[in-house]
Amino acid sequence: MRYLHTMLRVRDLDKAMDFYCNKLGLKESFRMENEAGKFTLVFLVAPGDETLVADSKSAGRPAPLVELTYNWGTDEDMQEARYFGHLAYEVDDIYAECDRLMKAGVTINRPPRDGQMAFIRSPDLHSIELLQKGKALPKQEPWASMPNTGHW
Repeated sequence: MRYLHTMLRVRDLDKAMDFYCNKLGLKESFRMENEAGKFTLVFLVAPGDETLVADSKSAGRPAPLVELTYNWGTDEDMQEARYFGHLAYEVDDIYAECDRLMKAGVTINRPPRDGQMAFIRSPDLHSIELLQKGKALPKQEPWASMPNTGHW
């Protein structure tokens, strides 16, 4: 058994792509449009996983990926969308990543007060955990005293 992907439903594909690609830094690996089913699937890869995805194709299906599912013309109420848990990504510098995301307009729901973990949310309210690569960084402001914002 091996991990393949996590599927997330999105309300607005353009907003989701802006968040996941332009702000979080993922890249589109491939997409599938299904006219009969009236949906679009977009598969995203983290920059550090591109080689893993390419190599995994020889084992069958590409992995590890995030699958965004957009159902055309639906007004489905997804509410808080926390039922699935969260995505998690390891980052080289948690403070720099959170600073970059804040400057891009992303709310840091659970700041990296401990130098090792933060949470943000997508436009569709999916929780995304950011974890510091290796050991926790020394505590520093403004993160150490920043309160939680909203849900995570």
